[in-house]
Amino acid sequence: MTEKIYTTKKNGMAVLLLTILALLAGLAGIIGGAVLLDKGQAWGVCLLVAGIVIDVLGWIPFSGLKVIKPQEALVLTLFGEYKGTIREAGFYFVNPFCTAVNPAAATKLAQSGDSSSHGGAISVSASDVNVQVSSPSKKISLKAMTLNNGRQKINDCLGNPVEIGIAVIWRVTDTAKAVFNVDNYKEYLSLQCDSALRNIVRIYPYDVATDVDTTGDGQADEGSLRGSAEVVAERIRQEIQSKVSEAGLEIVEARITYLAYAPEIASVMLQRQQASAIIDARKMIVDGAVGMVEMALESLNEKQVVQLDEERKAAMVSNLLVVLCGNHDAQPIVNSGSLY
Repeated sequence: MTEKIYTTKKNGMAVLLLTILALLAGLAGIIGGAVLLDKGQAWGVCLLVAGIVIDVLGWIPFSGLKVIKPQEALVLTLFGEYKGTIREAGFYFVNPFCTAVNPAAATKLAQSGDSSSHGGAISVSASDVNVQVSSPSKKISLKAMTLNNGRQKINDCLGNPVEIGIAVIWRVTDTAKAVFNVDNYKEYLSLQCDSALRNIVRIYPYDVATDVDTTGDGQADEGSLRGSAEVVAERIRQEIQSKVSEAGLEIVEARITYLAYAPEIASVMLQRQQASAIIDARKMIVDGAVGMVEMALESLNEKQVVQLDEERKAAMVSNLLVVLCGNHDAQPIVNSGSLY
């Protein structure tokens, strides 16, 4: 099923005016026929019947008047046969017996475009009760919409449970496929987003891990959910797009909106990250301290400031490392005598 444009002109205003004039003419015929019958003229019956028929059937053209706003579409069927889609904004008159089809009209998702409520709505306050009832619109929005499916708990490639949420920007590109190829294109999109998210997240570790292949080339790499967010989001977008193309949908963009370890392991993983950070920091401090000690000994030796034997060098190295690697400021002890 592919989309085709419904061939009709924007003649809705002309039909509206003609229909109103016809109804007024029918009303005048009823009144005139009744007056003529009251005067005993037999042909007044014909005028009366014609006026009644016009007023009874004259309301039918109103059901064929359609107003299409920018970035909206209307899928029309006639007795079960797909007739076409109106995409261009305007005021149209179509076959009054055509029916607009949108199986996802009443479906509400956590997304832009579904913020306005359709259908029955009841609001209760301390002073009054307001009831608003309206039927869901059969028009299909062609705007770019944002779907937020909420957070999901998924195990990464190392088996660690993580919570992740994504926002998907999508639009309808083929209204015929969206309406006729799937039962409900909004629910179909939501399900495919959940499935694609799980499929991709299971490939990556939360943080960089050794001996993990995330690209499928057989070689370990440094891909991770936290460090490769752009790559992961693009793979999620491609995965969703491959599933929803048959539904006439285009996935414009997918973004990770939330990423964290699951609560049951969050504290342990935080301690692990802190320990790793402390080890890295200590390693950097020690490397720097050793370099500074080496530089100090070489400078003293080159300038021949003082002659140090191996025992004095060892003592100097020990003192410098204590000063440079200690967590607190060193408290120096001044030796006024000899080392021996």
